[in-house]
Amino acid sequence: MKLNKKLLATGVLAASMFAGQAWGAVSAEEAAKLGNSLTPMGAEKAGNGGAIPAWTGGLTTPPPGYNNDGIYVNPFADEQPKFTIDQSNVEQYKDNLSPGQVAMIERYDDYFMPVYETHRTAAYPEEVMEQTVENATTVELIKDGNGLGNYQSATPFPIPQNGLEAIWNHITRYRGGSVQRTVGQVTPTEGGEFSVVKFQDELTWRTYLSDYNPDEDANVLFYFKQAITAPARLAGNVLLVHETIDQVAEPRRAWVYNAGQRRVRRAPQVAYDGPGTASDGMRTSDNFDMFNGAPDRYNWELVGKKEMYIPYNSYKLTDRSLSYDQIIQAGHINQDYTRYELHRVWHVRATLKEGARHIYAQRDFYIDEDSWQASVIDHYDGRGELWRVAEAHNMQFYDQNVPWYAIETLYDLLSGRYLALGLTNEEENPYEFGVERRSRDYTPAALRRAGTR
Repeated sequence: MKLNKKLLATGVLAASMFAGQAWGAVSAEEAAKLGNSLTPMGAEKAGNGGAIPAWTGGLTTPPPGYNNDGIYVNPFADEQPKFTIDQSNVEQYKDNLSPGQVAMIERYDDYFMPVYETHRTAAYPEEVMEQTVENATTVELIKDGNGLGNYQSATPFPIPQNGLEAIWNHITRYRGGSVQRTVGQVTPTEGGEFSVVKFQDELTWRTYLSDYNPDEDANVLFYFKQAITAPARLAGNVLLVHETIDQVAEPRRAWVYNAGQRRVRRAPQVAYDGPGTASDGMRTSDNFDMFNGAPDRYNWELVGKKEMYIPYNSYKLTDRSLSYDQIIQAGHINQDYTRYELHRVWHVRATLKEGARHIYAQRDFYIDEDSWQASVIDHYDGRGELWRVAEAHNMQFYDQNVPWYAIETLYDLLSGRYLALGLTNEEENPYEFGVERRSRDYTPAALRRAGTR
C-alpha cells in the first residue's frame, strides 16, 4: 500500500504556507467553547446521534472490587462485542479504519477487531482541565514550531489550528505528574517465540518535582528513567532522559549506565530513528509512547477529524488471570482480549522534510479527541509502502483521572514480527502514581547509583 502522492504534496504545500507564521493562542470567543460545546480538553462534547455518546465527565469512580492497588478491575467485564470486523466484512467498515488496520486484517486470517459499545471514559484532574482552558488563549508555538511559548503544563492547544499543535498535545499530555511503572516488552519471532524484557520506568514532569524551581531547567518538559530488570544479560542497564521542549535549540539530554562496564556515558542516539531500547530493531526511539521527541524533521498537516474504530477501555489486556503466553502469539497479540470502540479522532499526517533523514517517510496519526493520545499510527517507508502499524490500547486509570495505555503494539507488515510494550499481567505493583521525586534523582550520578546487577 503506497502513500497518496497527491495528499503528500498537499501536506508539503500546507506546511510551506504556514512557515514563518505565528501559531497558537485562539481568541477568547473561540476559547469560550471549552466547557460548553467542547469539553475542557477540546473534544466535541455532544455525541454523534448514534454510537458515540456525549461526554459527561468520563470515568472517575473506581468500579466495585478495585482495591486501590494499581491492579485495574474491568468496569465493562459483562459487556459483549456488538460485532466483529474481519476479512469477511472489512470492506464494509473501511471508512472507519486506517489503511494499516485494514492491511492487518487482510494479512492475517486470525486478526479481527471486536467492536464494543462506546464509552467516553477519558477524564483529567480539575486543575489539568483548568490549565488547559487557560492555555487556549496564552500558549503559542515558537521557533518554527519546535518550542512552546507561555507553557508550563497540561494540554497546550485544546483547539488546534494545525497538525503541529495537535501533535504537541499528544507529546505533552498529562500522564499523572509523577509515576513509576513496571512493565514488560516483547518482540516475538515470526513463529511467535518470545522472551520478556522487563523495565522499571520513572516519569516525572518538571513541575511535579518536590523541589521544583521555575527558573531551573526551563526548557525541560519531564525527566525519565528506565532500568532493565530482566533478563539477566541486560539487567542493571539504565537510561536517563531529560526531555527538552525545544530539542533543536537544546537536544534531548540522554545518558546510559552500562552495568557490564560500570560506567555512565552520553547517548545522543536516543532520539528520532535511533534504535529503541532492547527492541531487537522493532522500533525506533521516537516510536516509544507511540510518538515522542522533536517534531522538526517532519511537515505536519491537520487532515481533519473522523470517526474511527480504535482500541479503547482495554482492561482485558491487564487481566491478572492472563499470562503473557496467552496474550502473545505469532504475527500479532491475541485479539480475543482486545476491545475496539467508535470514537472521533484527529487525523494528522507527518511527511519527512526535504533533506531530513528518518526511516519513516510518512506517518499518519489518529489521535483520540478526548485524551489527545495517538491511538493508531500508520508508518510508510521511503518507497511509499505501508510498513508498520501501531495501535495503542487505551484505558482510563480511573483512580488517578489519567488516560494512558494498557499496552502499545507496533506491527511490521513486511517481516511479520511485532513489538508489544507495557505488559503488566505478571508484574507486581505495576503502577504507582504520586511518587515523590527531587531533581537530584535525575542526575547522571543518580543514574550510576541506580545501576545494579
